[in-house]
Amino acid sequence: MARKSRDAADAPRRDPKSAPAHSNLAHVARSAPRKGGAEGPSQRQLRVAEEIRHALSNIFARAEFRDPDLYDLKVTVTEVRASPDLQHMTAFVSGLGRDLSPVQLAGLKRIQPYLRSQVAKAVRLRTAPELHFQPDTALDYAMHINKVMQQPVVQQDLGKPAEQPPAGTAKTTEDSEEP
Repeated sequence: MARKSRDAADAPRRDPKSAPAHSNLAHVARSAPRKGGAEGPSQRQLRVAEEIRHALSNIFARAEFRDPDLYDLKVTVTEVRASPDLQHMTAFVSGLGRDLSPVQLAGLKRIQPYLRSQVAKAVRLRTAPELHFQPDTALDYAMHINKVMQQPVVQQDLGKPAEQPPAGTAKTTEDSEEP
């Protein structure tokens, strides 16, 4: 008996962080970080989204639409965002010279299957992504911020603060002198 307790006392103590490979804690420590948190899009998502944006821009440049609501439609694809699984792409679109009307946005949603097939021909992916269209409001927001920045109250706040005299120096003015 005494021998066992002495061997146990002499045995090196294990750090609780270094669990054996067969324990559940080791599996948790080796697991990959969760996806979809605060991280941004992956390089693959950005690259595929940019390829989709180029393909959509080329399709809109040809303007081969049979939908009467899209006749003579001039569209700019400003950005495409890809879902993590690359199955859904959100295209932010704006009209050249004017905003897209709700009728034109509805027309883009109607021709989505045609656009999807054209994108699938232009960009080689395992599956053709589902396309979603959103109006791009970034320019409107930038113009609003520019207007706010030009207001006199904001300009006053952005101006240089009045210089303060260094600490420890006496302030002398004619009004503060005693007769």
